[in-house]
Amino acid sequence: MDSFGTDRMRAAVLTAWTASPARFREDANAEEDFALGGYRDRLIVELAQNAADAALRAGVPGVLRLSLDGDVFTAANTGAPLDATGVEGLSTLRVSGKRDEAGAAGRFGVGFAAVVSVTDEPSIGSRGSGAVRWSREETTALVAGVPVLAGELSGRSGHVPLLRLPFAADPLTVPDGFDTLVRLPLRDKTATEAVRRMLAETSPALLLGLPALEAIEIELDGALRRVDADGWHLVADSGEFTAEQVAELFADRPTEERARPYWSVRWAVPVDGIATEGAAREPRPLPAGVPAVVHAPTPSDEALDLPALLIASFPMATDRRHVAKGPLTDFLIDKAAESYLRLLKELPRTPKLLDLVPALMGKGELDARIRRAILRRLPSAPLLPALSAPAPHVETASFSEAAVYEPDAQWHVEHPAPDKGPDGWTVAGREAAVVAGASDLLEAVAGFVPGLLPAGWPARHPAMASLGVRKVELADVIDQLSGEGVEGRDPAWWHALYDVLPYDDPESLGALPVPLADGRLVRGPRGTLMLTGASLDLEALGLRIVHPDAAHPLLLRLGAAEATPRTVLEDTLTRTAIAESLDSDDPEPIARAVLSLVDAAALAPGELPWLAELALRGADGERYAAGELLLPGGVLAGLLEEGPLVADELVSAYGSRVLVAAGVLDGFAVVNDADVLLDHDECDHDLDGEEAWLDHVHDLLPDLEVPPVVAEFTAVRDLELVADWPAALPLLTRPPLRGALHPLRVDGVEVPSYTAWWLAGHPVLDGRRPRELRLPGADPLLQGLYTDAPAGLDESALSMLGVRTTLADLLASHGGPEELLDLMADSAIVVDRAQLRALWIALAGVEPSRVAPPSRVRAVLDGEIVVASADDAVVVEAPDLLQLVAARPLVLASYDLAESLSELLDLPLAGELVSGEVTSEGQVRPVPPEVRSLLPTAPETYVEHEKLLVDAVPCSWRYFDGSIHCTGVDGLARGLAWAVGQWSDRLAVAALLRDPAAVPLLLAEADLS
Repeated sequence: MDSFGTDRMRAAVLTAWTASPARFREDANAEEDFALGGYRDRLIVELAQNAADAALRAGVPGVLRLSLDGDVFTAANTGAPLDATGVEGLSTLRVSGKRDEAGAAGRFGVGFAAVVSVTDEPSIGSRGSGAVRWSREETTALVAGVPVLAGELSGRSGHVPLLRLPFAADPLTVPDGFDTLVRLPLRDKTATEAVRRMLAETSPALLLGLPALEAIEIELDGALRRVDADGWHLVADSGEFTAEQVAELFADRPTEERARPYWSVRWAVPVDGIATEGAAREPRPLPAGVPAVVHAPTPSDEALDLPALLIASFPMATDRRHVAKGPLTDFLIDKAAESYLRLLKELPRTPKLLDLVPALMGKGELDARIRRAILRRLPSAPLLPALSAPAPHVETASFSEAAVYEPDAQWHVEHPAPDKGPDGWTVAGREAAVVAGASDLLEAVAGFVPGLLPAGWPARHPAMASLGVRKVELADVIDQLSGEGVEGRDPAWWHALYDVLPYDDPESLGALPVPLADGRLVRGPRGTLMLTGASLDLEALGLRIVHPDAAHPLLLRLGAAEATPRTVLEDTLTRTAIAESLDSDDPEPIARAVLSLVDAAALAPGELPWLAELALRGADGERYAAGELLLPGGVLAGLLEEGPLVADELVSAYGSRVLVAAGVLDGFAVVNDADVLLDHDECDHDLDGEEAWLDHVHDLLPDLEVPPVVAEFTAVRDLELVADWPAALPLLTRPPLRGALHPLRVDGVEVPSYTAWWLAGHPVLDGRRPRELRLPGADPLLQGLYTDAPAGLDESALSMLGVRTTLADLLASHGGPEELLDLMADSAIVVDRAQLRALWIALAGVEPSRVAPPSRVRAVLDGEIVVASADDAVVVEAPDLLQLVAARPLVLASYDLAESLSELLDLPLAGELVSGEVTSEGQVRPVPPEVRSLLPTAPETYVEHEKLLVDAVPCSWRYFDGSIHCTGVDGLARGLAWAVGQWSDRLAVAALLRDPAAVPLLLAEADLS
């Protein structure tokens, strides 16, 4: 049944071809171009487009079922059935029957040519309206039967235009639920594989370009797959052109396109989750099977590298794969950009929105132009959520920042008033700011950063620059916190802010404001103090004490010092305030602050000696340094004749413990220090005579390149103020003060402590200096030289005070030898001859460099002990010279020590004053043989003189030039004993010479010696 007039259509076409064989060739070439060129691989797209148009005409939901059964491919769709106009449109080229249908996808009348790429026997039929078919074989036969066309056929190797000659067909079996069926017996295996591939690639993108089509069902290998547009968010815009617009925009377009004065733009983006009422879903990337191209409305070859699909009624070039340039395209690009912003506004305001912000560079000219159009508008579009209102802005502005996108571009943007909804502010990119940080940090600083984006918005995302979002560094935020609006904020607010600031970026936080206890707000934690413990009023000290409600570990990391009451006391500002307190107009607040710190620090007396400079009120109402005040009823107050007392109200307010620790004198105050450099600049504890003590210590030490260090330094203060030494000394010589008397060990040398040194040099023992006294019953050689120390103190304490103990200790002490020489030269002091000899023997062992030669010396003159001028005294080194210097004061000791004493005292030896020459004549005599029993080494002879003269002075003996010269028995005995080095045997030799019979007895006595 020829219900569509196929016979008439065939006849008309054959007549035209016969009349003009060139027309036949033209139709054959055109169909081949479409099938092999612009419409290759578009079979599914074109079938879907026809199905969508059928559903649109019928006003029913569009559904397309595509089935591949062996080598037969079918497409069933719902909608308006096939009619004669439709058959005519399918059997012609470039003539569409849909030109007056608004919203129709088919526009060019060539889409059905896509079937030619896979089949030679296509057919189509609708339920109740009949069917039509086309056949390459039958068309070839008909063309071959026309003589004028036969030559054309042979020239084309038998190729004919398949779709130009329709044939009536038996009704097709349309599946239930569908209205029309397209049946395509596939040409070969290659065609079958192509269809299989195209079915596998069919994606929701096809439906998004054909809104009249709700779903595509694909039957393949026994499985049914349904493709729909669920899970996509769409925005659409469309309209009809005015006559003026048609004239302007369609001037370069074909006539039939002008007859369709409609435009449409649609954006689609895949979204996650299940939509709830009033809430959009977050975008996600395009599925892998969705081609990233412009759809017009079906896929083109125009790349669009955006995570969204663009379906728009762009004019297409003759290849139906690329968008044609011209004013209509320009118009649609702007509409596409406007719709894209609407798409962004409708999506949730989450960081995933940034993934939809296009980059500057596109994959083609059209892609780049669409991007530029979007990017021009983005910075002024209210798309972003903000924790705070944007900064004040101009409602209408013109700008040319887009010159980076489009040279010389100028446009105007309306800035809407800031919008604050239930979820906060919504701001444009150029009004927004981003700060890297956690949500609690951003919420804390939102009030200081206009248009601040919430947490989770990545500051380094490339889209931020495209949106015009300001990237605010943490350091800049901190600067904002130092401006207006922060004064007067509660310290607890600052503590909460410190809680959320990052610990790992101290450089950015260097200028972080810090509220102080005195109400000030300072920039930067460095130099501030965080006081632990009780809250104290320290304003008078000028310290930068962090308010206790704002104290936070972050401040310590940024340079604040963790302060205890003691460290606050040791702070430079505190020490300065104390040192200047006496000159202050109002020292009372300073005193209260310092005494409260001393109390909180639980200081012991003397721990911080400079506290004694603190100005305190005395009982007489005057101001004094604390170290000048006495504690009423204190121990020291009873030892001093007079002194100002500290005010009673201070005692009542702070107690004696605090006042004494602050330097007020009760008992003796003690200075304690560690690692003290014994240098005049470093060792300064405000002690009486401390510099002289240092000089004394240095005198005791060997020459050192650097000053020595004492690990522990302890000294008793204020010794110069004591008036009652009998009461004071028992305190000083008992613990705990006794420890200050112990000597110090410096570089291996023992030196006196400051306290012991001071006491030793002052009249603290019965009005005498300790070093002028000796221990009772001590070394008898010191008898008469020193007075015995008074009773009542133990010997060890007296020794540490400097009381003399033994001659050896005296001589070993610094200055001891000179002191002894001075005492020996004192005529008021009485010493016996044995004591004097022992003292000279002891002094002979002293290094001469340790003493200065004395001007007067203790000597023997005519058998009496005298104090003589050093100019007259002589040291005797040999007994035979005594007779020659008997008229001079003699320094007598063991003859073998004579030279040492001479050098020590700078006195001459006797042999240096006389020649000792024998000037008389004598007779050589043999030494009696019995002498050899006592003196085995005695010489064999001696020279006997009737009257021995030495230097013309009569003498009893002289040992001169190796010979003994003598007169009488005693002279011979002395000469023999001296000559053999047995001087102590001189008396025994004399006795032997007088009575030889007594030799056995003398030898026995010698054995007992």
